[in-house]
Amino acid sequence: MTTTRGLRDADAPITMLTAYDAPTATIVDEAGIDVVLVGDSMGNAALGYDSTLPVTFDEVASRTAAVARGTEDALVVADMPFLSFGVDEAESVRNAGRLLKEANADAVKIESGPHTVSTTRRMAEVGIPVMAHLGLTPQHVNRLGGYTRQGTDQDAAEEIIDLAGAHADAGAFALVLEHVPANLAGAVTEALDIPTIGIGAGPDCDGQVLVINDAVGLGEWSPPFAKQFGDVRGEMVDAVEAYREAVTSGEFPAEEHSHVEEELGDLY
Repeated sequence: MTTTRGLRDADAPITMLTAYDAPTATIVDEAGIDVVLVGDSMGNAALGYDSTLPVTFDEVASRTAAVARGTEDALVVADMPFLSFGVDEAESVRNAGRLLKEANADAVKIESGPHTVSTTRRMAEVGIPVMAHLGLTPQHVNRLGGYTRQGTDQDAAEEIIDLAGAHADAGAFALVLEHVPANLAGAVTEALDIPTIGIGAGPDCDGQVLVINDAVGLGEWSPPFAKQFGDVRGEMVDAVEAYREAVTSGEFPAEEHSHVEEELGDLY
């Protein structure tokens, strides 16, 4: 079973994918993926929202529990949704603890900033493993003005490096770097003793993460830094259309899909 310590000591690059339900989590786990992230990306990928902001704590908790039930070996990390942390430290710790205690997550992920260093430290002190997240933080989309690359000037890059170090010192066991220049991600990776996991951050991180919809080709669109390794959407369209045609033509259900009980008497 993958552990937070195992990630730090891993020789091979770390693999991470999102999942939002038990069947998907089982597939991801059986494929040997190291970390399953129950991301608040479920807002866009599974719940029909336009962003991650509407995702509730209860939605994350429910789906984390489902993913945990479908996972045996991978580390299950639950995203802390918007306003479930960072407002009040005691409430932040309590919410994170519930994801471990009630939803069986192994760790939580926090979209990080200067305001989350003390929260990360406190969570680590009480035994809650924290994965930090810097660069593009989608919960801050209204402040950032869109889903744009971060750390592109000297001041912004140095701030990310400083914040990465501060969260590592506070006890974070890993760091996600999203949509930042590859050379910045490489510098952060070189500076830290904890592993970095990149998404749109180049090849020099200690691992990579993608949203499952992007990786398997389920969505209608994917970001430019993602790669589709399948065409699940196309396969589903073909299967659903074939089902509809089989029903309307009378081909399905066929005799082998039905059962006649000969011992029943005259029913009509």
